[in-house]
Amino acid sequence: MATPSDTFKPPADAASASGEGLLSLRDYRQIENLELLAKQVVEGFLIGLHKSPFHGFSVEFAEHRLYNPGQPLRHVDWKVFARTERLYTKRYEEETNLRCQLVLDASSSMFFPEGDVLKQRGGVNKARFSAVGAAALMHLMRKQRDAAGLSIFGEALEVHTRARSSGVHQRLLLGHLDAYLQAGTRERQTRAADSLHQIADSIPRRSLVVIFSDLFDRIEDPGALFSALQHLRHAKHEVVFFHVTDKELELEFQFDNRPYRFIDLESGEQIKLRGNEVRARYVERMQAFRKELELRCGQYRIDYVEADAAQPFRQVLLPYLMKRSKMR
Repeated sequence: MATPSDTFKPPADAASASGEGLLSLRDYRQIENLELLAKQVVEGFLIGLHKSPFHGFSVEFAEHRLYNPGQPLRHVDWKVFARTERLYTKRYEEETNLRCQLVLDASSSMFFPEGDVLKQRGGVNKARFSAVGAAALMHLMRKQRDAAGLSIFGEALEVHTRARSSGVHQRLLLGHLDAYLQAGTRERQTRAADSLHQIADSIPRRSLVVIFSDLFDRIEDPGALFSALQHLRHAKHEVVFFHVTDKELELEFQFDNRPYRFIDLESGEQIKLRGNEVRARYVERMQAFRKELELRCGQYRIDYVEADAAQPFRQVLLPYLMKRSKMR
């Protein structure tokens, strides 16, 4: 994705006015520890959830199930029965864990914006938004005894781990996310379709696959990409796709009517133009791509979520929880 070399001032951050108990996007650069940041994002979200219109939507999952006649008595928790005089069966981790594979795009376009625009965005580009979102989901999974795996792809599948629920494994994934953010941001292209096909083949059991990507490598010819998304569903995986963009700049092309120099982060190609010279055609093409992507996701029964990297993480955590509740 091209980035302007001249300064562009975005509007005031919407996160601080959300009233959801979430960290402001501008607070991210004050917290370098990704694990601590993920914890604060989740805890703020859980506080805000109780004030939302989703009354009765629980984010804590019970460790016992009511006993049904005919079930083996060896699974009854007799200590709970002694306290409550009601029969509950124990819920074992291997029976209750949901397996989730987090998939992140490592192409250069994910590191938009940069330079002065990045500073004005509070240090948050699409890659950092995706990494913090993934880390927050991992923290939430740990609270719910779910298992998380991580895949990171660029031109090839760079990282791929199986889903596990241990604390040691979570720290390993956080290390991969830190490395993802520290990697070079220029001239890194992506082959999303090939990587998604490989991920679909390598996950051994039915899982929830959560994808963070802008998918900008296939705007002109998205057929291969749609085939890869369909492959994930054919392999019986549930899929949530977060289409991560900077909505104001990448979708609406809100640049002033003055000369800009745009640089393709993946190829290094440069072009000089004024914002209004291409805005109408650019917006039309981007809207067409987004609508086609949303339509295909609907056909494949994939949850498509527009994720604006300039907005709070409720847009990531709530769709995940809703999808998880439907898979129980």
